[in-house]
Amino acid sequence: MKHAIYTLALGFGLSAMATTATAACYVDYKAKKDNPLKLHYGVAAVPDGACTSPRAAAKAIAPRLSAAGWTLLNIVSLFDDSGLNGRKANAGPYFLRF
Repeated sequence: MKHAIYTLALGFGLSAMATTATAACYVDYKAKKDNPLKLHYGVAAVPDGACTSPRAAAKAIAPRLSAAGWTLLNIVSLFDDSGLNGRKANAGPYFLRF
């Protein structure tokens, strides 16, 4: 009986981990570079903790963009895996780059 309970508990634990592992968070954003002016629209993955608000997402992605010489202009939206395919073509080379 104990073995069956442990097996069930392990099964529930693994299924819960699998569910949280697939629940990713993404943002689409706009960024710029100066001299000469360049603009881009991109999509980036952010940690779950940064998926609570656009401000939190901006804090997560701005340093990554800055390291490549880009300045974050704004976060357009926050979304999960279901929104990725519809944004891939628009983001072009900036799809999941930063």
